[in-house]
Amino acid sequence: MSKLTVAKVKSLAKLAVPGMINDGRGLYLQISKTGGVSWIFRYKIEGKSRYMGIGAFPAVSLAQAREAADAPRRHLAQGIDPLTARADEAESRKKATSAEEARMVTFTTAAQRYREMHGGDWSEKWYLGWWRKLELYAFPIAGDLSVASIDTNTVLKILTPIWSTKTRTADEVRGQIENVLDAAKALGWREGENPARWRGHLINLLDNKEKKKARKREHHAAMSWSQVPTLMAQLSGIKSREAYAARLLVLTGARSQMVRLATWDEFNLDSKVWSLTAERMKMEVAFRVPLADEVIEFLKEMKGCTTSKYLFPGRGASGAMHANGIRNLLHGLGYVDITRHGFRSTFRDWAAECTNFPREVCEMALAHDERNQTESAYSRTDFFDKRRNLMIDWARFATGGAVDKLVGKEGGL
Repeated sequence: MSKLTVAKVKSLAKLAVPGMINDGRGLYLQISKTGGVSWIFRYKIEGKSRYMGIGAFPAVSLAQAREAADAPRRHLAQGIDPLTARADEAESRKKATSAEEARMVTFTTAAQRYREMHGGDWSEKWYLGWWRKLELYAFPIAGDLSVASIDTNTVLKILTPIWSTKTRTADEVRGQIENVLDAAKALGWREGENPARWRGHLINLLDNKEKKKARKREHHAAMSWSQVPTLMAQLSGIKSREAYAARLLVLTGARSQMVRLATWDEFNLDSKVWSLTAERMKMEVAFRVPLADEVIEFLKEMKGCTTSKYLFPGRGASGAMHANGIRNLLHGLGYVDITRHGFRSTFRDWAAECTNFPREVCEMALAHDERNQTESAYSRTDFFDKRRNLMIDWARFATGGAVDKLVGKEGGL
């Protein structure tokens, strides 16, 4: 039987004498030492007393407290701990709310979030171009759709109209969609497989021949290796960060992004080694670049003239030199048809035609490991010493030093 009345509850609350007053069947009016008044449901589980808050008085009236106490009584009758049941219900409501919120996140919002997370290291041109491609091809179809609802049909509606006419652009957009959807999944905004992935999925739905043709047309324009000494002589007479960067690019066979974001803590000038972490490499494997004396010489010259952590500092958000710095310099020197990446091909052509270094050493110099898994398991060398000899010969040739035909005798042993 219930023991409290509305009038008695009001009186007890006014008196504010600390204690717990039983209303019956586990419901209590609790008055704290500070005068706070609330409702408590008391019960036992495995012989231990537990207390479950029902709500504060007068926000929760006597009648409301009695009604609220019915739920934990039902749980006890079913052998369920009321506090555990309430926690489970709260978690379910949280998940339901999260799922509903995720359904409200559009593809455009997800793309914006991805760009915010990754765009800090992008050049201004790439930053704007990345978004522009989505504006032209993806957003008109998928921009207002929830990111959770993007499926294979949606992706195909975006890509199919431009796959045969603008295959390279279409593949770039496909990669952007894949990245955005992967990030959305990591943020809990969608579930399931990525409908924009190529391998094992879209490769079966879109013409792979078109993609191969587009990739074939993508080869970077490269300078003839015989022209390199002339270019290096020009660069050595220019005391600018772009010229130094171009010299490092040529003499190491590195990718332009490796050079542009190079930091001094990656270089050991005494041991003549440039060490890059996995995060800095395209193949996500740590890599060491041997440095010839010609490189060490101008690096020491540079180091005495800067306080930045970057070899080639800039004014952009990343703090490094602009992505087009080397390209603009080359154009200014009249090399308008030469790309930065093309110097890797130049080096590789020279190594093939003018040295007897083994193919695997030449490829490894470009951070290309062409060994299969079995070969790599038994041969884990990175050919560092042989690569050092190769890069010494290359630097000597590129800077105008005398190098015999078929140099690199140690490399062939």
